[in-house]
Amino acid sequence: MDGHETPAARLIDAAETLLETEGISGVTVRSVARAAGLSHGAPRRYFPTLAALHAAVAQRGLHDLRRRIELEVGANTDPARRLKAAALAYVRYAVERPAMFALVFRHDVLANSGMHLRGTSLPLFAFVTDLVEPLAGTDAHVRAVQVWTAVHGIAALSSTTALSVVTEVDSTALVNAAVESIVDARRSDAIRADENQPAMDFTDAGS
Repeated sequence: MDGHETPAARLIDAAETLLETEGISGVTVRSVARAAGLSHGAPRRYFPTLAALHAAVAQRGLHDLRRRIELEVGANTDPARRLKAAALAYVRYAVERPAMFALVFRHDVLANSGMHLRGTSLPLFAFVTDLVEPLAGTDAHVRAVQVWTAVHGIAALSSTTALSVVTEVDSTALVNAAVESIVDARRSDAIRADENQPAMDFTDAGS
């Protein structure tokens, strides 16, 4: 822990460490204060509620998730590969940081925290929508929700090893299938659009 950190940053560091080692139940006001080397009343000066402290940790987790996704996507220019890279980074994050991944989506814990977490999570979803758009066209938002819910399910099940109980198919294959479903849907829409085009009438040609 950096001795030059502010007390608030030290508390977030301590809470993040406790979250990773003991789970969310281990993150209490007293345990965080003790781990940060501060008085038991210190957290209340910076975070009026435990939910506010949880939210500060979750915000850090969302930033880390966004950073990992962007790093994996990198400079790749192929739309399908970009989306697959982002999805795989999402799943890996859940597997490597299961407690943080769970906290980020614990709206019951984060509710009434006073922190505007949507200001962090919505830009992340917008980034995903931008990745989906070249593959889905005008249906980008709907398709982004579709692929996110599929990948989130894969990530959540993988983070608890529940996926391996029901199938031997690995998460990479499942992620690839989820992305390919977007590509296939776009192809199907294009085929249907072509089929619905009115046939040209050549009966008067040359008359």
